Amino acid sequence: MNDKPLKIFFSGIGGSGVSAIACFMADRGHRVSGSDRAFDRNPGHPVLGVFRSKGITLVPQDGRGIDASFDFAVFSTAVEPDQPEMVKARELGIPVKTRPAYLAEIVSEFRTVAVAGTSGKSTTSGMLAFLMKRLGLRPNFIGGGRVKQFRTETNPGNSITGDSEILVMEACESDGTIVNYRPEHSLFLNLDIDHHSIDTTAAMFETLGRNTAGMLICNADDANLGKVFLKDPVTFSLEHDSRYKAGDIVYKPLGSEFTLQGVRFRLSAPGKYNLSNALCCIAFLAEYGIPLEDLAGVLPEFSGIERRFDIHLDNGQKLVIDDYAHNPHKIASFMQAVERLRQGICYIFQPHGFAPTKMMKNEYIEAFAANLRATDHLVLLPIFYAGGTVSKDIASNDLAEGVRAAGKSAEAVDRREDIIERLEEWDAYCILGARDETLADFAAKIAKKIVWFS
Repeated sequence: MNDKPLKIFFSGIGGSGVSAIACFMADRGHRVSGSDRAFDRNPGHPVLGVFRSKGITLVPQDGRGIDASFDFAVFSTAVEPDQPEMVKARELGIPVKTRPAYLAEIVSEFRTVAVAGTSGKSTTSGMLAFLMKRLGLRPNFIGGGRVKQFRTETNPGNSITGDSEILVMEACESDGTIVNYRPEHSLFLNLDIDHHSIDTTAAMFETLGRNTAGMLICNADDANLGKVFLKDPVTFSLEHDSRYKAGDIVYKPLGSEFTLQGVRFRLSAPGKYNLSNALCCIAFLAEYGIPLEDLAGVLPEFSGIERRFDIHLDNGQKLVIDDYAHNPHKIASFMQAVERLRQGICYIFQPHGFAPTKMMKNEYIEAFAANLRATDHLVLLPIFYAGGTVSKDIASNDLAEGVRAAGKSAEAVDRREDIIERLEEWDAYCILGARDETLADFAAKIAKKIVWFS
């Protein structure tokens, strides 16, 4: 990678994808500045201190922080073309790059391991980076989720710098630029509707497979992935035949155990979906040359990603869990895992984005209708709107009506306080949704109120 120190501006630096790259570049000795509208609205934002501890300069998102001294500026895809910083950078002739385009540049300079899939990328890439670090492989890491064991006062947890040429990265298909990545190895977790149709994402995955120089690791249990042409993939599975098939599986409320090729493994994360994520990591590392016995020794240590099955309260009677689940597949997987813990769960879901919610409306309704039990209830918060030009032609109540039509209990509310005022109605609450950092605070508030009421 370029050893010459660069001066880089990141607009939208608070987002999960941009913050990871910004911190990664700062840790590699580059001069980093940035802005985010979330910081302008909330001067006490918890991430601000972490950025400043790295020497990252933070400025208001009004254009004043950009001058001609920057080598280039990187913009979040959530930043509008007429935003003042974008206009200022172009006026000054500063090269402008989108976050995905810049990430593709970084990928090409390392021996990159790309983790792809419509669900589980953050957990799997974080788990893989953790295992590689723990096993002495000294990886670099750029992810979308914050690995709990990477987070410190000077690291948000979504990136690490190592002294090897290996880079583990989350390869997101959302904006289509995944087709520009040319990694050394690629891992494919699953394929379902999310930002795009299944067929559109399948075509992107095939391109990523063709652009990959080394190993392809693929989930043999995923029917949609089975339709994607990948040349000579190494397969893993829970159910179908594969090179790495788990057996003797025991699912526990907050973890699982399984046997693979005669070696017994323990995973400290719940649900079938997390076991599949772990198998993907194991398959890759075993093919990479790591003995299964060594992997079994360190796997239980992985404690997960922030906002992935984060338990805020579990005192035997009351339960509050916060999770990033936001597409139909993630939601169904989460609900199937959490039903082992309680009867009578109130799920609180905040859809994100009007266009994605409209595209996945039927799938959302099907996921909730299929997994809500007679003792469960669904509350839908208003759709999260991050800004930009968009047609607001769908509302959370449209989802609630569909779920009720399927015979399940659901409602939409206008305010979070509408839920806070009724916390005595349920003993278990699960808060679901993406992109909105305040959802974790909302879960913590619910837990605190429940304890206070008790």
